[in-house]
Amino acid sequence: MPQLTAAEERVLAAVDESWVVDRLSTLVAVPSVGGTPAESEVQHLLAGWLTELDCAVDLWPIDLAEAATAADAPGQEVERSEAWGVVGTVPAAEEGTPALVLAGHTDVVPPGDRTRWAGDPFVPRLAAGELHGRGACDMKAGVVASLAAVAALRTAGVRLRRPLALHGVVGEEDGGLGAWAALRRGHRGDLCVIPEPTAGAVVTAHAGALTFRLEVTGKAAHAAMRDRGVSAVELFGLVHAGLREFEAERQRDADPRFGDSRFPYGISIGRVEAGDWASSVPDRLVAEGRYGVRIGEPVDAAKQALESRLATLCAADPWLAAHPVRLTWTGGEFASGALPAGSPLLPAVRRAVDDAGGGVPPERALAAGTDLRLYAAAGIPTLHYGPGDLNLAHGPEERVSVAEVVTAARALALLAVRTCGLR
Repeated sequence: MPQLTAAEERVLAAVDESWVVDRLSTLVAVPSVGGTPAESEVQHLLAGWLTELDCAVDLWPIDLAEAATAADAPGQEVERSEAWGVVGTVPAAEEGTPALVLAGHTDVVPPGDRTRWAGDPFVPRLAAGELHGRGACDMKAGVVASLAAVAALRTAGVRLRRPLALHGVVGEEDGGLGAWAALRRGHRGDLCVIPEPTAGAVVTAHAGALTFRLEVTGKAAHAAMRDRGVSAVELFGLVHAGLREFEAERQRDADPRFGDSRFPYGISIGRVEAGDWASSVPDRLVAEGRYGVRIGEPVDAAKQALESRLATLCAADPWLAAHPVRLTWTGGEFASGALPAGSPLLPAVRRAVDDAGGGVPPERALAAGTDLRLYAAAGIPTLHYGPGDLNLAHGPEERVSVAEVVTAARALALLAVRTCGLR
């Protein structure tokens, strides 16, 4: 049995499951798809809740012009007319830098084909102890777990010695605009936990991800005499096969924390457009995709690796040698990120999760880019621990176990008490 102090026991008992369900349902009902007005609406909702929890709230409009030109800006893949940042700081006996930051994004990806959902993706549905809806897992459950932890501290009547901060950020799904803006505004902490869905594990590192565009040039001709043309589609077939070989090479000696993940540094083509007439040989193809960055690999080195391989592929084909594929880097830029080796944050989180009833979580790495790398680059030791399974994110079966949200809230509350200390 865990050895808990009386204050810790009160905090654990104060996590309210019905409060969790109510707040999570309300958040999921806001269709906060990146770039839409609801992305700002949900930030104002979060600011109101933080105010209700007696936090000192900083709610500010993000300077999008600065975000578009700053050298260290992470990039964006959607257009925005406005964006807001929100940070709530829990009152403490001492002022100064928060001892702990809990950071979570409130933006979500589009629901896709709504006919694939069992119901409206933005009408939360509770069934068999799980809450369904877009964003339920990724990552509004983690945001609510953080809020529930703060609510539990308040209900239990404990006063922290050092501040605890909650960062509510937007734009995580397309680059990390919100986290970048919060850090640029001066919001820092000694340690940070991002409660992304980790399926019961603690994630201490993640791969990076870059988006790119390929433009393939062919030669148009009448389809009845296709041998007189050069199909951009067929040329892309050669390029794609070469990229598959390159992808396989980049998986070798992957970090063991990835476990049985087949493509921790995958290359995926997500969009292809070619031709303008069915009876013409297509003379142009545009493909857009995602390219994985290895843990610890500089972004510029990753770019150079793909650029070099593409040049080699083109040089091997007579047409492509004379008409090389054009590669451009687009959208968000996710470097890799990792918790420094030996950081006390890992054992502290593991102990908190275990004492909260979640067992000792295994250590894992994630193949997807996240805001972790922005906090880590700012010198803040950061890891992920949160409710839900990322395998359910971005799909029509997105859902999260309410029990997992409650356990995460309990663990985060314990971590806050132990990290920030009591008055």
